[in-house]
Amino acid sequence: MGNGVREGQVDFKQQDVEPVTSTHLPSEENQEKKKVLNSLMSGALAGAVAKTAVAPLDRTKIMFQVSSKRFSAKEAYRLIYRTYLNEGFWSLWRGNSATMVRVIPYAAIQFCAHEEYKQLLGSYYGFQGKALTPFPRFIAGSLAGTTAAMLTYPLDMVRARMAVTPKEMYSNIVHVFIRISREEGLKTLYRGFTPTILGVIPYAGLSFFTYETLKKLHADHSGKLQPSPPERLLFGACAGLIGQSASYPLDVVRRRMQTAGVMGHTYSSILLTMQEIIREEGLIRGLYKGLSMNWVKGPIAVGISFTTFDLTQILLRKLQHSTNVER
Repeated sequence: MGNGVREGQVDFKQQDVEPVTSTHLPSEENQEKKKVLNSLMSGALAGAVAKTAVAPLDRTKIMFQVSSKRFSAKEAYRLIYRTYLNEGFWSLWRGNSATMVRVIPYAAIQFCAHEEYKQLLGSYYGFQGKALTPFPRFIAGSLAGTTAAMLTYPLDMVRARMAVTPKEMYSNIVHVFIRISREEGLKTLYRGFTPTILGVIPYAGLSFFTYETLKKLHADHSGKLQPSPPERLLFGACAGLIGQSASYPLDVVRRRMQTAGVMGHTYSSILLTMQEIIREEGLIRGLYKGLSMNWVKGPIAVGISFTTFDLTQILLRKLQHSTNVER
């Protein structure tokens, strides 16, 4: 009898515990899903807002990168003004639809991947719930950028083609894909892929590293948990300036390789492309062509991007919290 009662008590406790465990796990899973979804939505919005804001400057930079014409602020202004007179105001945003098709998934994947890599590296290095140390911080950014670039590269290729060609050549994004595949082969969609990945490692790594480091330094010295929106813009601008300056020559090389088919060149490798650019245009004037414009465009775009992401994340968390309280 005594044993029977004890067994009954054990059975009762086990039955009582199981439902608690089963209801707890889905809650954690739901929280993780919401977190990932928030990151994807915030990243998508951040990329779209930032790229649209600087689209005319971006298009102008690409046009200089893929030509042998010397770059200067005066020439850039003339090109923008000529484009406006000949093709109209909205032509300054030509290729922006292709940019949006690329940048929305790219930014969504990059920001979401960064959050996940931060969590993974935090668990691995024992910094769960705390700011990462410098090296893991750089690695998280590099991995996030590489992941996004690998998954969205053909869209970047299409956007570059649309930016440097007249609208008669390619009527829309689908038309670019069809013509490239038919006339130049599917492999062309990945031309310039290697310099892109080599460039995105220092670019994304240093951008995320700089932004996260400045936020941490601000929190340590000011005592505030979160920087204000203008401070976020400033931190993002610094991140963009450092990241883009470090990877710029590879950005020029990838643009040349991406647009070789329509610009009358045949670039077969990164080194040969670099050699040809240096031989024809010089080291600084060739590989760093348009960098001064990038020092205007890049910090603005990256500052807007990081700030939009952070503020959207905060807003979504507040909305979810208020919804949970109402329930």
